[in-house]
Formats: sequence, structure tokens, C-alpha cells
Amino acid sequence: MTKLPLSALALAAAMLAVAPAPTFANPFETTLANGMRVIVKEDNRAPSAVHMVWYRAGSIDEKDGTSGVAHVLEHMMFKGTRLHAAGEFNKIVAEAGGRDNAFTSRDYTAYFQIVPNRALPRMMELEADRMANLQLTAKEFEQEIKVVMEERRMRTEDNPQSLVYEALNATAFQAHPYRRPIIGWMDDLEHMNWKDAQDWYRTWYTPSNAYLVVVGDVDHRAVFDLANKTYGKVKPHALPERKPQNEPPQAGIKRISVKAPAKLPYLTMAWKVPRLANIDTDREPFALEVLATVLDGHDAARFARNLVRGQKIAQSAGAGYDGTLRGEALFMFDGQPAEGRTVAELESALRAELKRVQDEGVSPEELARVKTQTIASQVYKRDSMMAQAMEIGGLEASGHHWRDIDKLLEKIRGVTAEEVQAVAKKYFTDDTLTVAVLDPQPLDQTKPKKSAVATRH
Repeated sequence: MTKLPLSALALAAAMLAVAPAPTFANPFETTLANGMRVIVKEDNRAPSAVHMVWYRAGSIDEKDGTSGVAHVLEHMMFKGTRLHAAGEFNKIVAEAGGRDNAFTSRDYTAYFQIVPNRALPRMMELEADRMANLQLTAKEFEQEIKVVMEERRMRTEDNPQSLVYEALNATAFQAHPYRRPIIGWMDDLEHMNWKDAQDWYRTWYTPSNAYLVVVGDVDHRAVFDLANKTYGKVKPHALPERKPQNEPPQAGIKRISVKAPAKLPYLTMAWKVPRLANIDTDREPFALEVLATVLDGHDAARFARNLVRGQKIAQSAGAGYDGTLRGEALFMFDGQPAEGRTVAELESALRAELKRVQDEGVSPEELARVKTQTIASQVYKRDSMMAQAMEIGGLEASGHHWRDIDKLLEKIRGVTAEEVQAVAKKYFTDDTLTVAVLDPQPLDQTKPKKSAVATRH
């Protein structure tokens, strides 16, 4: 990234004050008779289309004892329906010249295909079929649950930093369902059966709990018509009541140490902060987003400049915040100390950088850089059909609306240096802090290295 001189940044800030933000133009929306919403964004730069079905069902909706079932069901959705045998879905997509996959998060599960636009009708038929006609069998489940357990071993149990992150969430959250890992606890996976997955499917997979996002070289009226002929035939059912699962106030710092084979220690710190609840009236979540970018949003951000390259206390140091979610939000620091430095020194250095913001605020140049980057990344993102679909779907999954995409950008543009300093002072106290540390243990040199688990189903 080219570093702009401060004078250019100041000029950029002035331009941002008057220049219009890029507009997220031309999405169209309709709602089918069964309650399923259909959102279409026309983009005719290439003869292709992204087809995504999002279900508002993620690990946040799970219960103790069946953690990971949302992700397990995602795997099982590729195991056949009344009309198509296991594996046939992927084969049809590949033969059409496309690719497909799925992903599960805390808040949702989503399925997508990227195909030539002529193949879109077939994709809609296939996805509507498995929304209504999934066939779950004990045999297929017993094979696939082993795949999921191996995925957990590879991505979490054999990954020290993932173990620390998992322990951090389990410690930070006492009552909120974000305390459970998306992939599930191993004990729950070992005791899960095909009926657990079937119950999940029958509970949450209904048109009224789903929405379709299509982005590409399409006509929205034709897509609406196709959606009505495919998804519109799926009968809806009532959803269970979603009761609040609010986290009680934290009344003091929490610390946890995780022992695992590793070369270096690792530190994570997480504070309870507000999520974005109302785009029109909330200000603090946008200030928190700017704060995270000031600390760790680019090569010249404070952590990289001062802790990694300057004082050489850290080998790596990061900050992150996501306020667009259904549940509780955390503002996180993480990092690894440089050789010869300790975790305690790294924690002190991270705290010192935060205190500088609390005491001195942020400069106009830093603020200008953040806003310039935010708008630039938005422009670049809209070159990708998949990124556009993800932006629409992700915002909808958090309980907001795609029509607010441009508004989010305007809110970032409106954040002041005083607001950034104010949230830094208000939310970063030890009473809301959880710290998790990796205590590295000797590596077993005789243990063979494993390859990464493929994400394709």
C-alpha cells in the first residue's frame, strides 16, 4: 500500500466531507407468498451469477448438548434428497461450469453457487429441492460426523491459537450462546445422531426463515418469477420462539491460560462492547470500528508501526471489532511477543497504545486515512459479484437491511476524533476484560504434520 503524505491525507479528509459515497445501486426485492424474501442485484459486467440461500440459523440458536449441529446439518445438506442422490448436487453444479460450497457462522448458515447465468434456473431448482426434501439417513450421518470431528481436530485441537480463541469465548461469555464454538464441542459431536440433525433441519429450514440473494447478469423480474416457481412451492412452518439470552454484566477481569504444544506464546484480550442495534441512532459502534482500524487497519497503523517495527516488542499484534451481529460484541486485541519478549510485556505494550488514544485521541491524518480506506475498499469490493452478495446477505443476517449499506458508509464518514477517544475511555476497563494466554509446551517432533481439511462438501 502506498503511504500518502500527511498533506494528501488532510486533503482527502476535506474531500470526504463533501464527496458523495459510492452508491449500492439497483437491488430489487420481493417476498414470496410463503414468506421467503428474494433480493436481486443486477450486474451485467460478466455473463455469470451468484446464487445464495441464507438461513437465519447458526450456532447462536443451538442448545447445550447439541453444539455444532448447525454446521453438521450444513454438511448433510449435500447428502441427497428424494430427487437427487448424495453427491449429485455438486456434480450438476460442476457440469454447468460452476462451483459451490456453504458456510456456517454463529448467526446463519449459507449455501452458494457461482455459475454461468444460463445455469441459474437449475441452481434454484436444486436449492429449493433440498430446502424441502432433504433425506437424512443414519448411514450417511455416521460417515459425515467423522468428517466433522476430524475437521475439529485439525482446525481447533491441533491449532494452539484456535484453542486459545475457543477458551476465550467460553470464558468471556457466561450465559450467551456465543460461548459455544461453531464447530461444536467434541463430546457433543461424539454423542450426536442423525435425528439431532433432522430436528434442526425441520425446525429452522423453512422459507420464512430464509432469504435468497442473487447477484449477476440477470433480470430481476425473471429471477422473481423463477423464485416463485421453485422456492414458492415450499410450504412454510412456524418457527420456535427465540427467547433472549443476554449476558449478565461482568464484574471483574477474567484470565485463563491454555497449555498446548507450540513454538511461541500467544495473547488475546477481549472487552465487552456494544453491537450495532440501530443504524439510524447508534454512534458508538462506528467509532469502535474506526478505533480498530486506527490500531490495526493498515501497515502504518499504530500496532504495526509502534509495537512490531518500532519497539520490536511484538512479532504480530492485531485489533478487531465486528458490531454487525445478532449477539453480544467483543473488541479484541491479539498478538505474539517477539523473541526474547514476554506475554506480560506484550500486554503492557498493547494497553499503552490504547491509553495513548484515551489520553491524546487520534490525529486528523489517522482519521482521514481510515475513512479513505473504508470508501476505497467499498468501491473495490463491488467489483466482485460474490463480495456484493456477501455484503447483502451478511447485513441481513445481523438483523439489518440491505438498504442500509450506503448508510453504514455515511456513518463511518461522520465519525469524529472526539467520538473515537470517547469510546476508548468508556469501554476499555478491566471490569469487562477477558484475557487468554497460550502457554507453549514442547512440540512432539515425532508427530506427523497433517494437511488442512478441505472445505468443499
